[in-house]
Amino acid sequence: MSFVTGLKCRECGQDYDIGPEHVCEFCFGPLEVGYDYGAIAKAVNRETIESRPRNLWRYQELLPTEGEPAIGLHSGYTPLVRADRLAEALGVEELWVKDDSVNHPTFSYKDRVVSIAISKAIEFGFDTVSCASTGNLA
Repeated sequence: MSFVTGLKCRECGQDYDIGPEHVCEFCFGPLEVGYDYGAIAKAVNRETIESRPRNLWRYQELLPTEGEPAIGLHSGYTPLVRADRLAEALGVEELWVKDDSVNHPTFSYKDRVVSIAISKAIEFGFDTVSCASTGNLA
């Protein structure tokens, strides 16, 4: 079950139905996914999430996909690492950074993005996708 309510342009606020669009047809601003957070809060809790496999899909209610993932190689669930010296240098009390150097399969944050994008492309009925990359995106 998806909790997505629609898409909204981040620049001009134009609303869109759920579809394969990713930019606003009026201002070319990026479209953001809207969620029914109240329904999510009623459907899932911390214990439910913690009982699931340790990968991106344990947070499925907060992802813009329908049902089970169409693709994925256990991306996500990379550790948070406390960065005390950087926190001190930045003048903040506490700072944590995400260690995507252990993300699979390419050791990049892009693994999560691509897993969702391909799953969504399959939902929309696409049978071909392409992507531009700096080299670490397969």
